[in-house]
Formats: sequence, C-alpha cells, structure tokens
Amino acid sequence: MSNAKPPIGRDTRLCMSLAARPGNFGSRFHNRLYELTGLDYVYKAFTTKDLPAAIGGIRALDIRGCAISMPFKEEVIALLDGVAPSAAAIDSVNTIVNDDGVLTGHNTDYSAVRDLLDDAAIDPATPFLLRGSGGMAKAVAAALRDRGHRTGTIVARNAGKGRALADLYGFDWAAAVGGATASLLINVTPIGMAGGEADALAFDPATIAAATVAFDVVALPAETPFLRAAADAGKRRITGAAVATLQALEQFVLYTGVRPTDAEVAEAEAFARAG
Repeated sequence: MSNAKPPIGRDTRLCMSLAARPGNFGSRFHNRLYELTGLDYVYKAFTTKDLPAAIGGIRALDIRGCAISMPFKEEVIALLDGVAPSAAAIDSVNTIVNDDGVLTGHNTDYSAVRDLLDDAAIDPATPFLLRGSGGMAKAVAAALRDRGHRTGTIVARNAGKGRALADLYGFDWAAAVGGATASLLINVTPIGMAGGEADALAFDPATIAAATVAFDVVALPAETPFLRAAADAGKRRITGAAVATLQALEQFVLYTGVRPTDAEVAEAEAFARAG
C-alpha cells in the first residue's frame, strides 16, 4: 500500500452505483482500490424506484461518480448534461461522472470489450457469431462494428430484437446457431451464469471445435461451461471476468484520475470475487 487511506470525514468523496438488484463486486473492488491507493473515497451500492430523484441527488450532494446498471442504462440519458463517445456509440450509459454539477455519461462496458478485443489482436476480418440481443449485446456489437468487423451474425430467438440489433450495426441475424460456424464465438446471454442456466453450453461442442476464439461475457462464474469446453478444445478465450474487472477499473480511473498498478488491480479483483 502506497499511502494509508484517510478515515472517512467531511472531505471524503462518495461514489455509488444504481441497479435494480445491487451486487457486491463493484463496492468491494472500488473500496479495496481506495485502500490500496490511499484515496479519500468511499463507494456504496444503491437501488431506486425514482431515477430522476436519484440523479438529482448526485448533483445536489456532489457525488463524484455513479455506476448505472439495468434497467436504467438508457432511461438515464435524458437526465444527463451530455454523453461521451463510448456511450453515444450505443445510446447506453453505465457510468456517470460529476464535474462540479455537470453530469456526463460514459459506457465502460463498450470500451472494455473493445480494449479486450484489441489486446487479443482479433483481426477485424474474423467472422463471428454473437449470441444475445440485450443491452450488453448492443455494447459488444457496437465495439465489433467500430473495430471494423463486417462479417457476423446476431443469434437471437427474439426476432424483433435480434433483427433490430443486426440491422443497427450492419450484421446478419439468425434465430438459432444451427449448423453455422465462425472463428469468433461470443456469448452475451445468461447461459452458463450462476443461478440461471449454470450447466448449459452457449454453443454446442461442434461449433466450439470449429472456432478459434471463445468470448463469454458472463462474469459469474469466471469459468462457464462454454469457456471450459473452449479450453478443453484448445481455443483462445476472453472471459466475462476480464470484462467486469476492466470496466470497473475504467470507472475507477474516470472517478479518481488515478490508474492503479496491475498488482493493485489484481488484488482488488481477488478481494471482490472472494466476497
């Protein structure tokens, strides 16, 4: 630890999150990083039934930053003063930064996905199958489009949402994977998520065998059945755990202006996942 974190007092900056069902990862991750970096901040998760009042409270109480989760990511835009390119790209906000009462929306899901695809050196010419059509699927599809991907299929049983997402970003749509294959497979559904379809495979073994890279946006558990099957088949992987950590890290940097060391991030991630 570089500096001792000051005790909470009148100068302590507050950051927060708003979600329909708040979790613990963000609070534990941010607060642990405050301890490791010696910053006079505190982070608390909230829920609300009155979004305009909650956003008004961010202004009135000079709350430095707020993470936004479903179902507020689109509704919140009308309550802000502006949006950064990361949020404008998908008309969705997952992070608010308060600069002296001016609230700007960002989307660190979008930037995290794009950065991870860049870090993995995924060629934009790589064809993909993206399973899902919700808000996170929109962030992934936008990141793919903005990286230059032109050949891909949105797989979604909901024809209306699936077609709309595919049309928005210039991709194909299919109701099911069927016999289709692609080098890059991306799961942006709850399949494999703890507490849901935890034992199900997002893509069948034959589809995985024909792929090169497996990307699962599910963060809990870190090792989904899809990712385990991909590892067994010798495929490269991008994990939802990496997305969750990177998007939270970028929120931390936006709020504080401080970029922690890799070791500090790793410690904060391990601490957050242990809770």
